[in-house]
Amino acid sequence: MSELDLGYANHLAEQILLICSLLGGFSITIVANLLVSLKNSKLYNSILAMSVLAAGFFLTAVFSMTKLLLMTTKGYPRKLIKDDLISVRIVGSTSFLIGIIALLTVISLAGWTKSKKLGYFTTCIGAVTLVLVFYSM
Repeated sequence: MSELDLGYANHLAEQILLICSLLGGFSITIVANLLVSLKNSKLYNSILAMSVLAAGFFLTAVFSMTKLLLMTTKGYPRKLIKDDLISVRIVGSTSFLIGIIALLTVISLAGWTKSKKLGYFTTCIGAVTLVLVFYSM
């Protein structure tokens, strides 16, 4: 893994922090809606599980990126050790990617709650989005 300039790492952490906050909030909203729902099927339970997974990993990424943001900000009170930056960056980035995959799984499964036709459509959209997300990284 290559070393990042501290200024670049700071801006990167800030952007990922913003994205994870929004997507984590969205995932938590899905969880809350499914918890009050009266529907109880394997599909709804799978969507609930993937939403909880996404929310958990996005929250982990939020805290990791917050720590990275603080560590790379000028005036950080402790001595900066590069290995600490790498481990925080790995945890944050991995959590971010797992959160994206889980949320795209929720999107892919959502259509199946209504019909087969909509299920195929949302699954295709989820798969294409996953490919495009990984291609853009």
